[in-house]
Amino acid sequence: MKVLIGELAARTGVSPRSLRYYEKQGLLIPERSVNGYREYPESAVDTVGVVRRLIAAGLCTGTIARVLPCVRAEGAQVVPCAGLVSELAVERARITAQLAELSHSRALLDEVIAAAQ
Repeated sequence: MKVLIGELAARTGVSPRSLRYYEKQGLLIPERSVNGYREYPESAVDTVGVVRRLIAAGLCTGTIARVLPCVRAEGAQVVPCAGLVSELAVERARITAQLAELSHSRALLDEVIAAAQ
């Protein structure tokens, strides 16, 4: 069964604009109907879910495009193939560094707020 972009958006909670962006990034590959409408396979619902979880984890769409072809969703968990673990470890280190920077920024704001009270 094929799914049009509006239905895919409704079923996944992702805007049609974001779905078109995912397509441009190579994360979704719809077919085109005779009249030019995007037609997604039923599996696109699961694919969008995986993409959303990976974006929420802090991965950029370029990394997701490399990871997605060998990722399989097992329930709520995303399990990559072994060859990508080192790349994901680099991404994790980048996110950890960002968290440290954010923590430092929050501490500075706490000091400013405390000084003003």
